[in-house]
Amino acid sequence: MRKEFEEVDVLIKEALTEEETKFYDSLGEQNVFQMLGGVFDGKNKWIIIMMNIVSFIVLGFFVYCTIQFFNTDVTNELIKWSIAGVFCMLMISMLKLFIWMQMDKNSIIRELKRLELQVSTLSSKL
Repeated sequence: MRKEFEEVDVLIKEALTEEETKFYDSLGEQNVFQMLGGVFDGKNKWIIIMMNIVSFIVLGFFVYCTIQFFNTDVTNELIKWSIAGVFCMLMISMLKLFIWMQMDKNSIIRELKRLELQVSTLSSKL
């Protein structure tokens, strides 16, 4: 299957101009770290930065809740600190899930651009 993709890529690059070939190469597959870096580009990078800051603050509060949980012997306080800790874990999970969804969205957009380029190349040949 991978070999077929490579053959298609070679055919597309032969049909493209030099500028279009550079653009096509920039749309290649990325590893996880490149996708994570791509989340910090664009119009919404401020919200991703803000979410990471909030995530670190909540992580600090989670550590505080854990310390308080192990330092108390009163049952009501154990319940309160454990609920606060679970809430912190849920909040961090949701923030990370949003960032992963943005990474997936960027990947889908990249593939759509590749598809558009292939369609326009094919239509120009016809």
